[in-house]
Amino acid sequence: MTFIELDEIEYRINQLRKELILIAEITGLNSRETIYYSQKLDQLIAIYQKYYFKKVEMCC
Repeated sequence: MTFIELDEIEYRINQLRKELILIAEITGLNSRETIYYSQKLDQLIAIYQKYYFKKVEMCC
């Protein structure tokens, strides 16, 4: 995975975070929609961290 792809994932994380906040404000913190978006965000962050730290290890 290249840094460009990492940038794309980071962009998507930020977009999903904004969506999550909006959904939570509308439907509440414990709604199915909020939980769904939160889980998707967690998955995306985990993917980002996996590849980011792999790049850091290769770099140094």
